Amino acid sequence: MELRGYGLLVLAFVVFWVSGCATQERLAMERPPEGAGVVAKYLVGVDDTLSVSVWRNEELSVSAIVRPDGMITVPVIGDVAAAGRTPEEIASDIREHLSKYIRSPQVAVSVTGLVSSAYLTRIRVTGAVTQPVSTAHRPGMTVLDAVLEAGGLTEFAAPDKARLYRKVDEKVKAYPVFLKQILQKGDLSTNYRLLPGDIISIPERSF
Repeated sequence: MELRGYGLLVLAFVVFWVSGCATQERLAMERPPEGAGVVAKYLVGVDDTLSVSVWRNEELSVSAIVRPDGMITVPVIGDVAAAGRTPEEIASDIREHLSKYIRSPQVAVSVTGLVSSAYLTRIRVTGAVTQPVSTAHRPGMTVLDAVLEAGGLTEFAAPDKARLYRKVDEKVKAYPVFLKQILQKGDLSTNYRLLPGDIISIPERSF
């Protein structure tokens, strides 16, 4: 009896140790970076409206919609490439062209009408959810918020194999999301706050 009791004690210790290691591994898991530095700079897209302001030269200032060919037209210098560039890059290009006609031109470009960003900044939930969605990002939005907007998980979902895909340093990285722990145990350690462009994927379990 003593030997059997000792065996059970050892078994309990092993189970506790393995469980502890798993918990430590989960706590040490790499978390997705957050903050403004992670969100890529906004690139102007087709149909966006730009305001081009040239200091002390009102006749050169203009409001222009980015055409399907990615260009805008600026007085004196003509067409300037806009799509796929930041406002700062566009302003620098215009400044360079205008310097042929004006001494030390000061140019500012701002986006006054966002259209293309509606696609680029959305949150997407795919896989084993009731209704896969592509929804607008909202400040403070979390993984759980997005999953609930997708109608929740299906009966075939593998909730603890979910992944959050986020673009970091021009590379897409995958971060584990333990949805079962979130939904059933209230463990919010992987209920990450979402950033524009994030994708949540929930696979189906294997039978």
